[in-house]
Amino acid sequence: MSELINNREFRRAKLQEILMQLHAGADVNAVKQQFRHLLDSVGATEIAHLESELIAAGVPEEEVKRLCDVHVALFEEALEAQAKPETLPGHPVHTFRAENTAAEEVLRQFEAALASLQKAGDAVAAGAALAQLQELAGRLWELDKHYLRKEHLLFPYLEKYGIKGPSSVMWALHDDIRAGIKRLRQLLGQMDVQDPQRAAEEIAAQARPLFETIRSMFYKEDNILFPMSLEHLTEDEWLAIKKQSGEIGFAYITPGDEWPVRLEKFVAEQEKAPALTPEAYAGDGKQLPLDTGALSLHELNRLLLHLPIDITFVDKDDVVRYFSAGPDRIFVRTPAVIGRKVQNCHPPASVHVVNRILDDFKAGRRDSAEFWIQFQGRFVHIRYFAVRDEHGAYMGTLEMTQDITHIRELEGERRLLSEETPAAATTA
Repeated sequence: MSELINNREFRRAKLQEILMQLHAGADVNAVKQQFRHLLDSVGATEIAHLESELIAAGVPEEEVKRLCDVHVALFEEALEAQAKPETLPGHPVHTFRAENTAAEEVLRQFEAALASLQKAGDAVAAGAALAQLQELAGRLWELDKHYLRKEHLLFPYLEKYGIKGPSSVMWALHDDIRAGIKRLRQLLGQMDVQDPQRAAEEIAAQARPLFETIRSMFYKEDNILFPMSLEHLTEDEWLAIKKQSGEIGFAYITPGDEWPVRLEKFVAEQEKAPALTPEAYAGDGKQLPLDTGALSLHELNRLLLHLPIDITFVDKDDVVRYFSAGPDRIFVRTPAVIGRKVQNCHPPASVHVVNRILDDFKAGRRDSAEFWIQFQGRFVHIRYFAVRDEHGAYMGTLEMTQDITHIRELEGERRLLSEETPAAATTA
């Protein structure tokens, strides 16, 4: 996020500089030519904010009003040519809507296949219809990626504006849909089509309420969630969502790349204040003193990335402050969750468990909690530890998640170095 904040501040400062040049008498056409890449992506709302900031910075209101027409002349080409960002392929809202359109087609195909099953006149036709239904129900599960991006990218940004309803209400509906798809797939996997009409009725009884909920979510997104999000989120925040979306993936489609080409080009050409990263400190010779040694910030960051476990740290106020972004994370984490309440990072149905653990840690009733689950063919061990200072005061919670499938399979002993490659040893 830091690079986006820097981009936003740099962009705003540069736009203010442009307007100040106009106020000092610079030629409009000359300024247009010099800053064309930036001006191409300016919107009407941003212009209004800039004029307000000029007044707040001490430029007389009468002076701003006097040059209002000059401002319009500067930005008019961009304003006239500009399509709404959300209509351009690549914008997260365009991607969300395209996924819904594709999902609706899957629902329509499922309903057509169900009608074919009901009309099947022999076992061959019934079997073919059932196979198609099973394949389409599997495709429905792709909606999980659509919902994960909402939960872990869009909702965190809305929460920063005090909008918390979608995080609880919509997430609960997502979980209902996920559960419904799982039940439908299980039913189809066990279905006997010797009586096609009866089979079709059983499937319809499961599918109809599920499809109603899915279609209702399409409507809620298109008419409530997306307009509200577009009203509040900045261009940089949408860009952050786009950049992080690939970590989760997409349902049915490949997003386009028409948005935000102009902004990215300008930032690449003009940005003078790069984000601070651990690499920026790698050569300064400074080390962070630890209880048993010292590491540079760069070394510490790389060490955490190489841990064979996923870790997340939540501070004493239940705010997510860090997670290890290793290459093989088990559960979805995106940079958007940093600064988010940990309760909002879990499905509503499990928040009471999270709160109980945190309450027990804060009250000193326990120092750890552990769970183990089957997840996507892996056996996952999840542990929580209360982090306390040297006086025993609660500082936060450390979550550790590990895939122990291979560990559980180990037998006997290995005392010598294996000649297998690391990849082969992992799958042995």
